[in-house]
Amino acid sequence: MRGIMKKLLTFILAIVLPMTALPAQEDAMPSGGPGIDMNEYLYGHVRDAYEWHITTINGKAISIPLPVIVYSKATGWHVFSSKRLEGGEYKGFYVASQSSKYANKVVERGTDGIEIRPLDFSVTKNVFGLLINSALLLFIVLGTAKWYRKHDAAGEVPKGGVGFMEMLVSMIEEDVIKESVGEDYKKYSPYLLTAFFFILLNNLMGIVPFFPGGANITGNIAVTFVLAMFTFFIVNVFGNKLYWKEILWPEVPAWLKVPVPLMPAIEIIGIFTKPFSLMVRLFANMLAGHFMILGVVAVIFLTAHMGAAFNAGLGIVSVLLGVFMDCLELLVAFIQAYVFTMLSAVFIGLSRPKPEADKTTK
Repeated sequence: MRGIMKKLLTFILAIVLPMTALPAQEDAMPSGGPGIDMNEYLYGHVRDAYEWHITTINGKAISIPLPVIVYSKATGWHVFSSKRLEGGEYKGFYVASQSSKYANKVVERGTDGIEIRPLDFSVTKNVFGLLINSALLLFIVLGTAKWYRKHDAAGEVPKGGVGFMEMLVSMIEEDVIKESVGEDYKKYSPYLLTAFFFILLNNLMGIVPFFPGGANITGNIAVTFVLAMFTFFIVNVFGNKLYWKEILWPEVPAWLKVPVPLMPAIEIIGIFTKPFSLMVRLFANMLAGHFMILGVVAVIFLTAHMGAAFNAGLGIVSVLLGVFMDCLELLVAFIQAYVFTMLSAVFIGLSRPKPEADKTTK
């Protein structure tokens, strides 16, 4: 037990301490005096980008350039490195300023001088992080499956990472999916387990402040929108006739259905509010978690001009609070993956109600 606690403490410190050493970005430092532009500091670390900033050494940014892939109606397809945009404009394309409605996005200027947003298929930081995390998830899952192909027949008990994966799979399938979906839960287990591990891994990698972690994937509403749409599709496509009857003609007093279809309207609105809640809950909680940790770290830089003793004292408090916040974020990362999976399973179960006769017989 002592060895496990020692490893856990080492893991937490490995995550938190590098974060407290992150320097303020050069463009986030006001020219008129000390301090940090908090708006740029916070949003600069969580927003998507066309390059992956690693660190800054002696004022020089170390980053990984990513491919920019755009289609312009005027000039067609263009593929080039994001490093080309560091000097400003390249082939008529440039990154829009903060004041633009296309802030931090690749744009081009039309013949009338107005900024135009081309079709953008670029591999951004979030996309690259998504590819890395998906590859890592495949490695973990396929590695676990390989172990079972070799050892399950012999009845050997899994240990280490394989044992941990078996525990998580059994917990989610038996306690969440089976209980929420019902007797035909195995049909939906692959999707729900995939959603759980995908969200969990991306949440955990988002906490890690150094490459290949740190990408704000589940804090990006486009990602949570797609995840919610998968659940929306499964619920409404595989819902049975009784589910649609309860929506379009629920068992309520007739005056709630005719002449004004009040309850059917409420039920139809509920079809869309369920995935909306899934999308916003995951996005808001993970984004808020990033903001809280960044805010704690920023205390070190905000008090740098207030004297060495004062800065050192608050720096120690910031590090201790950062350790606590990271521990809390580890818990939140699991809880949000669990809640998304549980609610998706509940929604799927509600879309497959059984007739009263079957319930009584059972």
